[in-house]
Amino acid sequence: AFPSKRKTMRVASARELDGILDLGRPGRLGIEEEGFALPGVEDPAAYSKAHFGVGYDTDREQSVKFAKGTTTLAFKFDGGVIVSVDSRSTMGNYIASQTVKKVIEINPFLLGTMAGGAADCSFWERNLGRECRLYELRNKKRVSVAAASKMLANTVSRYRGRGLSMGTMICGWDETGPCLYYVDDDGTRLKGDVFCVGSGSTYAYGVIDSNLRADLTVDEAIDLGRRAIAGAAHRDAFSGGVNNLYHVTPEGWRFVGAVDTNDLYYQYIYKGPAAPQQPAPMQQD
Repeated sequence: AFPSKRKTMRVASARELDGILDLGRPGRLGIEEEGFALPGVEDPAAYSKAHFGVGYDTDREQSVKFAKGTTTLAFKFDGGVIVSVDSRSTMGNYIASQTVKKVIEINPFLLGTMAGGAADCSFWERNLGRECRLYELRNKKRVSVAAASKMLANTVSRYRGRGLSMGTMICGWDETGPCLYYVDDDGTRLKGDVFCVGSGSTYAYGVIDSNLRADLTVDEAIDLGRRAIAGAAHRDAFSGGVNNLYHVTPEGWRFVGAVDTNDLYYQYIYKGPAAPQQPAPMQQD
């Protein structure tokens, strides 16, 4: 009898998958993971705190200053969660880009927003997407919004005081309904019905607090999300570009569309004289 040439495939166990998640050392499946670079000094946390402060008025003596600004917001209503953001990226008074995508699509049911350092938010939220996928493989079910936000909070808290700059929102729909969490760079995690983050957040809060109701229709909620970004882009010089808006439902998130904030200004803010009407055509007898 000839030996069988059929090969068998072994499925990795949950313990082996856990090894892949540990940044800075090879996983048990032989996959080398990249570590997160830290200053090559005796106390990286103290060095980062002294040279890379990211809070307001903490970088006065630094040669590198984190001059940033944005407006991101999300709120819950009976029809789901609305996520509305601008797209301007600034370096002090310099507008670096008008087309930054500030909503990270973590999976078909989870969205994350970016405020603070673009690289920090993008890297760690994409890392969160990987962790959520591994959770699904191990547990055979979709990760909850609460669990996803806790994963992100636990991850960034390990680098507290090391110069991360993040003010993010994790939004989605799970078995408990629509959920919204705020997570920042020191591991703070808050659950709420509405959050506005960024330099234009105070203007956005004013619009949201004045008009938000639980029984809003979907069209009214979309209109409110756009109106809040329009007000922030008008008053805050560090916000602008394009308004990207998402709607989260039990079937997952959907991208509603992108509208230039200049068009939103004339739709919601401008109170000047109306455009002259075209004269009616003369009728011949």
